[in-house]
Amino acid sequence: MIELGDLREGIMPCDVGEVVAETLDLEGVELIGLGTTLACYGGVKPTEKNMAKLSGIAERLRNEYGIALEVISGGNSANYNWFVSTPEVGQVNNLRIGESILLGREALFRERIPGLHTDAFTLIAEVIELKDKPSSVTGPRCQDAFGDTPVFQDRGTVAKAILGIGKQDVDVSGIAARIDVEFLGATSDHLILDAKDTDLRVGSEVAFDVNYSALLRAMTSPYVAKEYVRYPPRMLSSDIGLSLLDNDSKCVLLAD
Repeated sequence: MIELGDLREGIMPCDVGEVVAETLDLEGVELIGLGTTLACYGGVKPTEKNMAKLSGIAERLRNEYGIALEVISGGNSANYNWFVSTPEVGQVNNLRIGESILLGREALFRERIPGLHTDAFTLIAEVIELKDKPSSVTGPRCQDAFGDTPVFQDRGTVAKAILGIGKQDVDVSGIAARIDVEFLGATSDHLILDAKDTDLRVGSEVAFDVNYSALLRAMTSPYVAKEYVRYPPRMLSSDIGLSLLDNDSKCVLLAD
């Protein structure tokens, strides 16, 4: 891995030659390629300049050490915009794509990628309590369980739905309900919604769309069941000239 500005991991470009020389002397180790990571920690955008720099490093190492370097990995889903717009990919022949395939969005501005689904994952949580309650808290206030001091707007009595999922299971800032409810807050294991005029009741299930952060946490939570559903084959077509007959699959995340 080569450090090209995002500061997550990687060898500094000025040190790559020395590291390659040491690696080639190691028994049982084969150097098959180079890679870099951008827009992961520092939000640095993949550009013609930094991608050309990676290609230049690869070409120099091939010539200097006589090695093939079969894989030149230019980055992740953040590279989508660069890839579809660049006139020349250079030495880059690999991208490590996750979010774009799973959620159908590029990772710089989260804009939809033509031809891909953005709803392949559905998070479902059950309503475990539904009561009319005040919209604002009562009594002296200090910090909540997470060290924050929440602000409440007094809107009178609202229909508060408590769902059996919380911050330990999902990034609550990265979910969006598919019905007309309002997110009020969350604790470690509960989500609080204003049910508004919906027909929610105890036992109802609420479906949510998830972003990358929410999907990451839900998929690694032992308290969220994963159910994979396969739909009948259908024709898919994209705006980039691809069409195929395939089986659509979706993942349903169920909060236990």
